[in-house]
Amino acid sequence: MFEFQNHMMFPTHAVASPGPLPSGATRHSIPASGGDTLHGVHIAPSSPPGPGKRVLILGFGGNAWNAEDAASYLHKVYPSADIIAFHYRGYRPSTGTPSAEALIEDAPLVFDFAVSTVHPDQTIAVGFSIGSGVAASLASQRPVDGLILVTPFDSLKAVASDLYPLLPVAAFFHDDMAAATALKHSKVPTAIIAAAHDEIVPRRRTDGLRASVGKLVFDQTIARAGHNDIYARSAFQQAMDDALGAVSKG
Repeated sequence: MFEFQNHMMFPTHAVASPGPLPSGATRHSIPASGGDTLHGVHIAPSSPPGPGKRVLILGFGGNAWNAEDAASYLHKVYPSADIIAFHYRGYRPSTGTPSAEALIEDAPLVFDFAVSTVHPDQTIAVGFSIGSGVAASLASQRPVDGLILVTPFDSLKAVASDLYPLLPVAAFFHDDMAAATALKHSKVPTAIIAAAHDEIVPRRRTDGLRASVGKLVFDQTIARAGHNDIYARSAFQQAMDDALGAVSKG
């Protein structure tokens, strides 16, 4: 059961090789605990930012995402922002073994590197699926200026319990990400974008997060969208723009 949990939550074998990076991209590495190394990418803006406002987007992908592809996607959505995303620990070429604890521990390292590299006026963390839990935890550890959480959940353990109701998930689950707890009474402007027909994160798990977010400034559910096809919906692209505008204003 323990091995099944790791295989289910962190399917490193299912991560596709990255596509080509856009021009203006540079690869970086930073040290992590235990002698491990995290590898990531910084994509510079391809269009000029607004006057006196340099925005840094930190991307935290889903559990089967390649970080470089996540960064490239965010660059398309937000071309005037600096984009930085790192491969999770244990996701090649980053070394080590993935776990909720490791992902949460490494997020501040990524933040510190990114802020010292870009020197932004605003830093926004964008988390997709399991990355929403990483982004939420980061907001309780570092001074992010906003959060955009896509298909998010209140607790990873609760999501797993819902997915496998016939298994004693709670008894052996050790990789929880308690996003609702991290954001309870938080003053960080937060946007939620959910899928109406999410087959992975049930509505009640997102509702549990909504009820705990201290400063929810944007909340949209994309009609007819599922957990994985939400990104192809035209309404989602507009929602991402609107979410950034909402969290930037605070």
